[in-house]
Amino acid sequence: MPHLPVPLNVCDDWIRALPREKGRLFEDLVSQWERSYAMMSVALDDAMSLRARGELICAHQQVWVSIDLLQRLSASLIGCCEILGRRGRGLDNMPAVEPMRTKFFRGDAGRSAASWNSILHHVLFGSRARFVHKVRILSETLAQIEEQFVAAVGELSRGISTQSDVWKSLDCLHYDFNTCLREAEVVLKSFLRVLPAEQLQGVSAELEAPLAHRRAAALAGSFPRTASA
Repeated sequence: MPHLPVPLNVCDDWIRALPREKGRLFEDLVSQWERSYAMMSVALDDAMSLRARGELICAHQQVWVSIDLLQRLSASLIGCCEILGRRGRGLDNMPAVEPMRTKFFRGDAGRSAASWNSILHHVLFGSRARFVHKVRILSETLAQIEEQFVAAVGELSRGISTQSDVWKSLDCLHYDFNTCLREAEVVLKSFLRVLPAEQLQGVSAELEAPLAHRRAAALAGSFPRTASA
């Protein structure tokens, strides 16, 4: 079966519908991500509302709920990036890819990652290297945001930083996590579009594997994280 041509740009790729089986996989995964993100956002919003009303103990309890939800979603997204990066190395036609943009991030970790991704995108030759580096940097950024979110809540619990500073940091990290989620959705759709039909079943099995299997794959070192991660 001939491979599908690569779209002219990512915008084209995002707008066009996927073939039925690929579209079903994409919608299933994205729906799971969106549900998880919505629950995490509600938990964080509730925590902030409780804090605004002066109910600090309940606010701290609620923000720990948001951590658990964020970590689960982060593991799923990082696992997806690792699968796409590994599988992407063997594709004949590479997905359309654009670099992450600093204007869509608020925090230093996200802005630094986007800046570095933009530099690599224009320095590297070949769509394969650009795609693999994009998903690697996206994976590392998700891990950094997760780490900083957990650290911020730890500071909040121990009273190391001022309350207002920590809550502002959590809001910023939540915003940047949302940006990474959207990047992952776009990258996934571009990848599925060029994936040969005969490989779809195998990729689907990997992407829909239990979370424990994804974590095991991450420990195997598909994407070794930099020291800054």
